[in-house]
Amino acid sequence: MSEHLLELNNVTKIFKGGTVALDNISFSVEADSPSIISVAGESGSGKSTLGLMILGFLRPTTGSVVYKGGNLARLSSSERVEFRKEVQAVFQDPFAVYNPFYKVDHIMEVPIANFKMTNSRTEARELMEQALISVGLRPEETLGRFPHQLSGGQRQRMALARALLLRPQLLIADEPVSMVDASLRATILEAIDKLNKELGITVLYITHDLTTAYHVSDYILILYRGSIMEVGDVDSIIRNPKHPYTQLLVGSIPWPDLDRVWGEDIAVIDIEEDTSIESKVGCKFSGRCPHVMDRCKVSRPHLYWPDDNNRVASCYLYDDQPVLHGDDVGTLFKSKKVAVAR
Repeated sequence: MSEHLLELNNVTKIFKGGTVALDNISFSVEADSPSIISVAGESGSGKSTLGLMILGFLRPTTGSVVYKGGNLARLSSSERVEFRKEVQAVFQDPFAVYNPFYKVDHIMEVPIANFKMTNSRTEARELMEQALISVGLRPEETLGRFPHQLSGGQRQRMALARALLLRPQLLIADEPVSMVDASLRATILEAIDKLNKELGITVLYITHDLTTAYHVSDYILILYRGSIMEVGDVDSIIRNPKHPYTQLLVGSIPWPDLDRVWGEDIAVIDIEEDTSIESKVGCKFSGRCPHVMDRCKVSRPHLYWPDDNNRVASCYLYDDQPVLHGDDVGTLFKSKKVAVAR
């Protein structure tokens, strides 16, 4: 039986004021099947909150986040040090992670020193150079400079090199290419893919961009207002979305021809929400859904298998199909890299 690298068990996060950022989210990732899993959705869907929760920067209001069998809220000092080494992050803003008073070397020197990774400055320098080369940077053009002397793309790749330096088992990449030039996105995404394929690092790729999610990930989890709408194989979901919300997202992908929609069978969905519908008890997307039924307004749908074993969708349109039960996860996703529980 595969060991879970990461588990989220019925995680809910409610901020002060009553804002529900995550609502009863459960999923697990196997340790022996490193993959790239995209978490996608509109702004405010809970993507970044999910990433911060997994990093241990936020605690769940209810539920638990478990890494290698240990609840993040109850890790010992030594376990927390190991966790900080094995779980790394690359964030959206390539400017904010640097102290302008230090040379960029500083963000790599600190983890090397803190985790006692080398015995000399020469070894530390070699380690930094190897990490930079692996993400397409030339050490002689980056080391020894201040942050303002590097481009945004160089800074972002250096942040990725810092994560690589520690040989993590899990990388949280939160919108890593949204603030860099289009010409550099492919380079950064290629580096992330290399971390996964060559080094066996599991990547949680948080994004609002379904185009990059489609090209870089194996699986995708669609969030809407803190709840899972659809999850599974990225090719199946992007090419043939089943949940009306996923259809809205895919239909919003821009094309040179403004009259063209990706997928001829995808209906255009009015984005204006019907605020008269109470979504606290029903489907959260019911106020925007063109297929809304009375039952959608009074109870949440389960995760159904709409047509195959590649994805599940939380929608009553498929209530004549089998329901994904928590007990079935290990069997149904045995050969998969991500398992989702309800």
